[in-house]
Amino acid sequence: MAFSLLPKEDEYFAFFTQMSAKIQDAAQLLVRMVGEERSKFESYYAKIKQTEHACDDLTHKITTKLNKSFVTPFDREDIYALSVALDDVCDYIDAAARAILIYDIQKLNAHSRELAAIIYKLSVEIHGAVSVLNKPNGMNKYIVEIHRLENEADDVYFRAIGDLFRTENDPIQLIKWKELYEILENATDLSENVANIIESIVLKHS
Repeated sequence: MAFSLLPKEDEYFAFFTQMSAKIQDAAQLLVRMVGEERSKFESYYAKIKQTEHACDDLTHKITTKLNKSFVTPFDREDIYALSVALDDVCDYIDAAARAILIYDIQKLNAHSRELAAIIYKLSVEIHGAVSVLNKPNGMNKYIVEIHRLENEADDVYFRAIGDLFRTENDPIQLIKWKELYEILENATDLSENVANIIESIVLKHS
C-alpha cells in the first residue's frame, strides 16, 4: 500500500505516532502504579492524568487539521475514527488509575496486575502498528498480536470475575473490584478496536 501525500500531509502520521507513544507512557505508569504501595498511588495517577491530557491535545490538533486540510493521506472519517480510538485507550487507562483511588483500593491483586501488564503489551503493539502506518509493510504481525493479547485479557478477566464471586462476601468490595476489572478489560477491548480501524485503513488502500 502507498498513500498519496502532499507536502506536510504526513503530519497526521506524526500525530498518530505521538498519541500511541502517550498511550504507551500511560500504560507503563499504570503497571508501575499497580505494583506500588498505596501511598504512591496519587503520584502515579497525576502522571497518568497529565499524559491523558496530552493525548487529548493531540486529538484536538488532528481534528483542527482535518478541518483545514484540502487533501488527506486517507479518508477523513478514518483519520478521525483512529484519533478517537487512540484517545479512548488512553482515557480508559486514566479511568482505571482513577478508579483505584476513588474506590480506595489499598493493594492490587494478581488479576489486576496481569490485566495492567497486558494493557502495556497492547500499547507497545499499537505503537508499532501506528509507527508503520504510512508504509505498512509488516503491519500484520502487530494486528495479530493485538488480537492475541485481547483474547488473553478476556481469559484473565473471566478468571478474575469468577474468583471474585467465589471468594468475596462483602458486597461493597465486590462492586469495587468488579468495576475495576471491567475498566481494565474495556481498555483491552478498545486497544483491539484501534487494530480493527488500522486493519480497515490498510485494506482500503492496499
